[in-house]
Amino acid sequence: MSARNRVRGLAKLLPEWAWNRTKRTPMTSYNPTRETEGRDTAIQSVYSVFDYDAESFVEKKLPDQQACHPYLDSGKITWINVDGLNKAEIEKLCNHYGIHQLVLEDILSIGQRAKMDEIDNVIFCLLPMLYYNDATGQVETEQVSIVLGKNFVISFQEDPQRDVFDPVREKIKTVNSKLRHRQADYLCYSLIDTIVDSYFHVIDKVNESIEKLEDTLLLQKERAALEKISILRREIILIRRSISPVRDLVNGFLFSENPLLDERHDKYYKDVLDHITQANEYVENHREMVMNLQDLSMSQINLRMNEVMKVFTMLATLMAPATVIGGIFGMNFDVIPLSHQQDGFYITVAIMLIVPLIMMVWFKRKGWF
Repeated sequence: MSARNRVRGLAKLLPEWAWNRTKRTPMTSYNPTRETEGRDTAIQSVYSVFDYDAESFVEKKLPDQQACHPYLDSGKITWINVDGLNKAEIEKLCNHYGIHQLVLEDILSIGQRAKMDEIDNVIFCLLPMLYYNDATGQVETEQVSIVLGKNFVISFQEDPQRDVFDPVREKIKTVNSKLRHRQADYLCYSLIDTIVDSYFHVIDKVNESIEKLEDTLLLQKERAALEKISILRREIILIRRSISPVRDLVNGFLFSENPLLDERHDKYYKDVLDHITQANEYVENHREMVMNLQDLSMSQINLRMNEVMKVFTMLATLMAPATVIGGIFGMNFDVIPLSHQQDGFYITVAIMLIVPLIMMVWFKRKGWF
């Protein structure tokens, strides 16, 4: 089969991104030497703010970064969410809120490992947000940066179209929620917890794909099984690489003695640590399941090959007597049994058929097929 025909065949069986390299998420996307000029003018940042305390809250959509400046000293807890990273605007916002240049570089960089840093008067954490694309079966990642300062939290997202923070927004709108009565570090915890909990939705989707592929493999109805297994392995590696460092991030909050963090909230970060540990265990289990599926697929391929070879061997064995008999009666000798009898030809053909039938009965009794 030619390469072009093979690609056409895979296109009917697999998502488009799987065989088209230009549509795949790169496995290694972070390069510290790469410039961030792509953040400059192509993306328009969108700003939303929640300014709240135990008695009231204000939710607003802001036109630009300058409109965020008055909330630095509002006297309440402020959450500014920035969707879309425009480099020039992010630099101005970070300068106003006293965010260090190193933190700014991390915010604008792409594809970084999850981490937590304490620089000057803020705590900075960076972690991936995962989405499962039902149309393509692809796991998509988005880098989220969170800056915790005194009485404010600023979150930075790449994609203005989607996030997982709606549960946090609903808690802020609820009068008696813990979020309304706690400090800014509890808001930071809530954002991290929401992101970690969203991982389980992606893991469940991948688990469904694994179970579906396993069922089709057991029923021997799967075409291009190795290709699909390879795709699943790639997605699991992407998930594992994304969420594994989040455990270190949460540990950073637990062991930090920064005055921005309230010791009463350690139990909540321990709960997040339990969740991320469980998520990592699930991913490891899925990795082993996919490896087992690969072994199962290879075993089935070998089994089918053995069955084919068994059939060919059986046919060759059954045809051997007829070949021998035909060779004997086809020799150029004058004296050959049955050669001068009127029914010699029919008797010879009958022997050629009877002998294989006897062999088939004998093979059947031996259990060879």
